[in-house]
Amino acid sequence: MDSKSNLYKVKDLSLAAAGKLRIEWAESRMPVMMALREKYRKTKPLKGYRIAGCLHVTKETAVLVKTFVEAGAEVSWSGCNPLSTQDDIAAALAAQGISIYAWHGMNVDEFYWCIEESLKFKPNLTLDDGADLIFTVHNKHQELIPTVIGGTEETTTGVHRLRAMAKDGALKYPVIAVNDAETKWDFDNVYGTGQSTLDGILRATSVLLAGKNFVVAGFGHCGKGVAIRAKGLGANVIVTEVKPTAALKATLEGFRVMTMDEAAKVGDIFVTATGVKDVIVDRHFKVMKDGAIVCNTGHYDCEINLKHLAKMKKRVRTVRSDNEEYLMKDGRRIYVLAQGRLVNLAAAEGHPSEVMDMSFANQFLSQLRLAEFHHKGQKLENKVYDISTQQDQEIAGIKLATMGYKIDRLTMEQVRYQSDYSAGT
Repeated sequence: MDSKSNLYKVKDLSLAAAGKLRIEWAESRMPVMMALREKYRKTKPLKGYRIAGCLHVTKETAVLVKTFVEAGAEVSWSGCNPLSTQDDIAAALAAQGISIYAWHGMNVDEFYWCIEESLKFKPNLTLDDGADLIFTVHNKHQELIPTVIGGTEETTTGVHRLRAMAKDGALKYPVIAVNDAETKWDFDNVYGTGQSTLDGILRATSVLLAGKNFVVAGFGHCGKGVAIRAKGLGANVIVTEVKPTAALKATLEGFRVMTMDEAAKVGDIFVTATGVKDVIVDRHFKVMKDGAIVCNTGHYDCEINLKHLAKMKKRVRTVRSDNEEYLMKDGRRIYVLAQGRLVNLAAAEGHPSEVMDMSFANQFLSQLRLAEFHHKGQKLENKVYDISTQQDQEIAGIKLATMGYKIDRLTMEQVRYQSDYSAGT
């Protein structure tokens, strides 16, 4: 383990050269981020600001980190999941002088140690994916709160919890919900999660998806993306849900809808994407087919109750990378991928660079927005804020332009017509 006091701790600094090449590849696929970097590298609007980030250490995240630095910020980083850090990327960032504490395969205590280390430089801005850093500040380091201007949150589960904190008056500084931006939610969550989840399953199993009964728990944006991609590869997709409208949408998309109790009996592959604990529990494991594959693509590892499974096993062994075979006492085998953590990041590389281009543009512009409010002496309330429609459309417009597409514009007459309530039929 390579470490340097107060600067970084990564698995192996010799991986830096390989990581640098992968970061350069991501940069070639993230034109929006590169345009923002070029725009702000001279004016350095984030000079004097210290950003503590807790987000998956991937090649795309490295592009975001480097863009913050180019814009003048000081950055200290930790991974937001024990199995999602790509060690070559962490090494490349450390080699470039970035303060980073992350490695693949850390335990829970090490995970929180990394967050603690990233907070030692006393940030005035925070960036989260899952809100663990924000929770750590609020629960253990309230002395930092008076100098924190605000933060941003990347994922659905984190936003839900932060909105609950704000409702209870427990949130002590403003947070921008990056996840809820249209250019994040409707693209990253759907197309990113859909492709990368199947990528993780295939890397961990090399199984044929065509013809399989593929069970998706949850038909939110992430679950929808997984279901669409699985259908595209020929799987027979089954959706389980607790929300009537979501279940109805899945039905009208052509997917079978049933309870998990029913699906457990017929499923070949199971993917949880709910953000809720105990989606698959002992009674489901008891009726699964021999050879069933179970994995999770939600942020936390509590959707599949592996403690229940452990009590039912006769033996467990790793049969290939990120794939553990649980031999049950009745002779059946159940395969768990990536220890129940995010299969798209633990067993694959996470979302493709092209879709993270927009998500991280939202992160960058939201941090910039918080800094601008502070610079102007404007104080935001301690609540969760949405990204503006203007920012969403600006990012989408830049993305379309980089892809070579043009779209129509409303004429002034059309604009007036939209609000003309006297026009009639």
